[in-house]
Amino acid sequence: MVHADASSFADGLTKQEVYVQVLEQAEALFDGQRNWVCNFSNTASLLWHAYHSLSAPSSSVNWSGFYFLNPSKPQQLLLGPFHGQVACQTINFGRGVCGAAAKTQQTQLVPDVEKFPGHIACDGASKSEIVVPIIKDGKCVAIIDIDCAEENGFDAEDQKALEELAAMLARACDF
Repeated sequence: MVHADASSFADGLTKQEVYVQVLEQAEALFDGQRNWVCNFSNTASLLWHAYHSLSAPSSSVNWSGFYFLNPSKPQQLLLGPFHGQVACQTINFGRGVCGAAAKTQQTQLVPDVEKFPGHIACDGASKSEIVVPIIKDGKCVAIIDIDCAEENGFDAEDQKALEELAAMLARACDF
């Protein structure tokens, strides 16, 4: 299969079917590749195309990507591969939705970002957000960050699939 075909999604798929394809394609792309830059870059593309293949609110995803633990400042995240508008380059643990996920090592499912204390508005169009920590050896090494231009853009189905993807990335990459 041509690699680019991995990010093609058929019309009419359910969100569950799209996530199954994301996970299968990610696993195939990671096979024999442990470099985190390669794996996270391809995953950013997979997620972006997956959301935009679905109906609203998923099709209203306006940012999809990753932040990584800063090796020189262990309580700070650095911007990684993504799709969307330019973004904050660093985020301290405990600050905003991303920082909360990194600090607590718990998924943050935020239906309305305006109601999240300390929300960082990198893109003012974002209305909801999900952030999933990527944990390796008991330490948050990165986070998945996805924003939606509609409130209530994410649900338990998104959380379950993205947590599975986070675990897969932790296993597949050398950091």
